This record gives sequence, C-alpha cells and structure tokens, in this order.
Amino acid sequence: MALRFALLAALYEEPLTGYDLTLKFKTRLANVWNASHQQIYKELGKLHEEGLVSVEDIPQQGKPDKRLYRINETGEAALSDWVNTAHNRPPTRDPLLVKLFAGGLLDRDKLAHELADTRQIWREQLAYYRSVEAQYFTSRAEMPAHFRFQHLALRRGILGMESNLQWLGEVEAMLADLAAGV
Repeated sequence: MALRFALLAALYEEPLTGYDLTLKFKTRLANVWNASHQQIYKELGKLHEEGLVSVEDIPQQGKPDKRLYRINETGEAALSDWVNTAHNRPPTRDPLLVKLFAGGLLDRDKLAHELADTRQIWREQLAYYRSVEAQYFTSRAEMPAHFRFQHLALRRGILGMESNLQWLGEVEAMLADLAAGV
C-alpha cells in the first residue's frame, strides 16, 4: 500500500491541512500507517499534481497561508477503486524472529536485554493505542459507520500488541527454562 491511499482515506473523512494530517497520522492512524511530516507533505504535492486532491490557500495574519487539502471526485474514485480491490498481506520481515530461528547462536544475556527493550516499546505502543481509543472511540453506539471501521483498525493494533506481549512472556519463560536446565 502506498502512503497516497492512507492520505486519501484521511481526507475522505474531512479536508485537512498538512499539519492536521500529520497529527491524525500520529493519533487515529498511528496503527495504520507511519509517515513523517516530510513524507506527508511530499505526497500531498504529488496528489495535487495528479489531480486527486484540491488545495485551498487560507490567508493568515503574520504567517504563511494555510493550505487546506480536500479529496476531489477523481481522488475519491481512485480511493474507491483501491479499497475495493483485494490486496495481499505484506510479507513478514521481523529481525527478532530471525534471531530466534537461529537461537543456537544467540547470546542469551544480550537477547534478554533486547527482549526487555522490546517489551518496553510494545507496552508504550499499547498504552498509546489505548489512549487514542479512549480519546476518539468511547461510545460505539454513537459512532458513525466510518468511525466504527477506523476503530476496528485500531482494535487490531491493540489486540496485536497484547498478543505480542503475551508471546514475549513465552519467550522469556523458555529462556528461564533453558537457564534452569529444563
């Protein structure tokens, strides 16, 4: 999937500035697509050149004009074509899994440190996803349909992080067994 479709999907919901899109990618799209503000602005320029979004310059006092991006009919058609096309899942490429696969060569102390670091990162990610859920997706019954779908994407991230942490516990238990000679 290209960043372009994540941007078009965000703009499908509402017109946004590049700054607001960057914030949306850090909150409600955090589990969906990771992009820097440089990548976002560069891709917005391409989308505009290709006629998939329109731009409205909004004057501001003492500051550069604000640029409001809006998906247009051509962009909506491209997004519709893309979302209605079956896509293969991206291949798994996980260095930690490769290390475990070659476990006979592992320095177990180094692995334990790496696992502790990984656990901390995953806990922080899970806490962040939960905070986004609490902020944006509180009452499911009152959510419009498009928010419910967005919530499902976030739930996948939450459940995935919970599963990752559970699996990490299994790895740590196995390392403890090996250290105990079991």
